[in-house]
Amino acid sequence: MSDVKLTAETRTEFGKGASRRIRREAKVPAVVYGHGADPVHITLPGHELQLALRKSNVLLTLDIEGKTELAIPKAIQRDALKGFLVHVDLLTVKSGEKVTVEVYVHTEGELAPGAYLLEHVLSTLTVEAEATHIPESVTVSIAGLEAGASILAKDIPLPEGTTLAIDEDAVVLQVLAAQAEEAPAESETESTEG
Repeated sequence: MSDVKLTAETRTEFGKGASRRIRREAKVPAVVYGHGADPVHITLPGHELQLALRKSNVLLTLDIEGKTELAIPKAIQRDALKGFLVHVDLLTVKSGEKVTVEVYVHTEGELAPGAYLLEHVLSTLTVEAEATHIPESVTVSIAGLEAGASILAKDIPLPEGTTLAIDEDAVVLQVLAAQAEEAPAESETESTEG
């Protein structure tokens, strides 16, 4: 889990025009909400925020006019063509508080020799973890698995303090036998030659 410190400024202008002006200044409009408090509209430094959001489940320490808030990204809007940040929704969290997040499932090892394919039924796993100890990903071994083998959510080792927030019998990965392409039947090849 990475922790990134960002200096935020509160904003009083809203709407498309104000948002465009903010983005022209290399900043990103954002909203911080949670814990029953009124939403706080802020601007964040664009480049630093872009770098921070490269890591999944990043914990942001926001300095909002001298007041420190911990927050995690809840919704990120990007420009569809150019990919720059348009708007970010942040959820405030407290140290020790449990949050539900999705973490990526990584695999290690090689499947058993043969024509097997690994299907990622779920590329992320929904887990509950302490806000200040959110894992970036989980890793599971697929070494030696053959066709028909499945890895369920309960089979994936989780870091200490992290629990599953989905059905433990949900299939995450499964191994399939590769399908060979069928050769055309002899009667079809003879009729086209004649």
